[in-house]
Amino acid sequence: MQKTLSQYNQIVTLCRDIFEKKMKDYGASWRILRAESVTDQIYIKAQRIQSIEQKKTQMIGDDIRSEFIGIVNYSIIGLIQIEANDGLPVNLEPAQALSLYNSQFDRVRALMMAKNHDYGEAWRSMRISSFTDLILMKIYRTKQIEDHLGQTMVSEGIDANYMDMINYAIFALIKIDFKD
Repeated sequence: MQKTLSQYNQIVTLCRDIFEKKMKDYGASWRILRAESVTDQIYIKAQRIQSIEQKKTQMIGDDIRSEFIGIVNYSIIGLIQIEANDGLPVNLEPAQALSLYNSQFDRVRALMMAKNHDYGEAWRSMRISSFTDLILMKIYRTKQIEDHLGQTMVSEGIDANYMDMINYAIFALIKIDFKD
């Protein structure tokens, strides 16, 4: 478990660094996105990963690794948007955005630790392509929940799906970066 937490935290640092740099480039322009648009951004990235995995070739330089980072960061943005509703300004200050980012990651990390305990690190035996498929499944579930205006009968909500997508993407990134 300690190895997983260390590797997980290294990937979180990587993703956070990209988020910070993009905040410097673009500001909090993502604040204008509706929940459905965030989900569609994640879909585009996951669909591209699956396409590259299946075709075994790509024509655009961005690699699968950068797409998984994008899935992590857009999912964190989705969690921030859900929690904030209309209470945050569009021109969110970088320090406040980073604080919200870190707060959401604390929640997601706690979920990972609990699930990883119960599942006995089963993810380490999985293929990266399985993480891609699971992320796509979570996206389809999220879209269905969004189409039902957030109402579910027995299922977890949109936030739980975003959190799972983050953890699947981080597991894929651990497998890509650490290869052990």
